[in-house]
Amino acid sequence: MRRDARRPEVLKTAFCVLALALLLLGPAACSRPGGGTQQAAAPADATVLRGAGATFPHILYQQWFSTYRHDHPGTLVTYEAVGSGEGIRRFIGRGAKEEERVDFGASDAAMSDADMALVDRGVLLLPVTAGGVVLAYNLPGLPGDLKLSRTVLAGIFLGEIKSWNDPAIARTNPGVKLPRLTIATVVRQDKSGTTFAFTNHLNAVSEKWRARYGAATYVNWPGNAMRATGNEGVASRISHSVGSIGSIGYVGYEFAHRLGLNLATIENREGKFVKPTTESCTKAIGNADIPANLRVFIADPPGADSYPLVTFTWILLYKKYDAVKGAAIHDFFHWCLREGQSYAPQMGYVPLPEGVASKAIAALDGVAVGERP
Repeated sequence: MRRDARRPEVLKTAFCVLALALLLLGPAACSRPGGGTQQAAAPADATVLRGAGATFPHILYQQWFSTYRHDHPGTLVTYEAVGSGEGIRRFIGRGAKEEERVDFGASDAAMSDADMALVDRGVLLLPVTAGGVVLAYNLPGLPGDLKLSRTVLAGIFLGEIKSWNDPAIARTNPGVKLPRLTIATVVRQDKSGTTFAFTNHLNAVSEKWRARYGAATYVNWPGNAMRATGNEGVASRISHSVGSIGSIGYVGYEFAHRLGLNLATIENREGKFVKPTTESCTKAIGNADIPANLRVFIADPPGADSYPLVTFTWILLYKKYDAVKGAAIHDFFHWCLREGQSYAPQMGYVPLPEGVASKAIAALDGVAVGERP
């Protein structure tokens, strides 16, 4: 009997779906609508800390929440990975439903001064980890690695470079037989800190991008763009794209790495093509100058070994908490900034440099505990 020629592709798709599902389920966590997760039920006398926001650090956060609870059963941390923009909205809280209210938010774009001014209790931006934004691609028949120059990267997402065998791509990939396929970009449809990190880089390296879009958490993407929600949605869309297109999209390194997606090598500020790794991302953030408000964006890091697309990610805290919540917030995030950093490399993130972690802890110690919120 003739075997079904589509069987390998079907099995590959099924495997990717299973891998993505396992990826998003942290230990002792169960799925929630909208892509978030929540830990199992807490004891009646436990202190519950509710958070929501960025999908970029979600995998590391789930590890933190599970590990911390194991050693501190009196504290339960829940988190909904709804995107940076939605996390900021819930953290501000004005007009939010009761079930949407949070004790902390999370964002890869930090918060603007205008948004911070809307929070009566004051805001502390706490950097807790960092990582790389990668260009993952699904390009059937391409042997070896794909190199993308700064000009080509901007041209693809501006919708000006439409085919994979475009001469501009061929110039940085000599000897590689590029397929005659249409380029389909995979982008975020929600307000996203990952989008901000990516467009902040394009804003730094492309005058045309800067004039048209700038750095933003949301873009009305041009060209043949496929839209998805969350880093996991983008990663899934890239892995499943088939047919007469070759897809490419921006996504957190940890999501792409765990799903085994192909990652482009990107030209950095020094004209070197650098692969995204924990080491190359660490190089990129190592010299960051952290201001007093702990908000810094690394648009185009220097260094021959630096991967060019990196970002810190922030926890959003109020400056005032009641005694119970305040003590739990302080102890948990102090643990994240010290013991928790050891989990970052094994999960595809970059641990904070000591100077950044120390400044973050000093700021955390300044949160007013026991005052009326």
